[in-house]
Amino acid sequence: MMLTRAWSGFLILVGVWTWVIWPRFGVAIWNDARAWSTGEIGQGSPTSFLWVHALLIGASLVIGTTVGVLGIRAWRAATAARR
Repeated sequence: MMLTRAWSGFLILVGVWTWVIWPRFGVAIWNDARAWSTGEIGQGSPTSFLWVHALLIGASLVIGTTVGVLGIRAWRAATAARR
């Protein structure tokens, strides 16, 4: 299956978007008092709130990276097919 350059570009943008949004969300979760057992940021042990969100962020970054890499590969294939 060959993707068009437009769809390939879309996949690349999704990959970039993932890396723009999710790390910022990770910082917000880290700085949330609910993430720590003492209720003070960075103090005490991490709560399940932090662990669940860390898992979601990690999975999203892996999926976004995969989509971005597939987009790059599809872009290169579409470019080579045009020659």
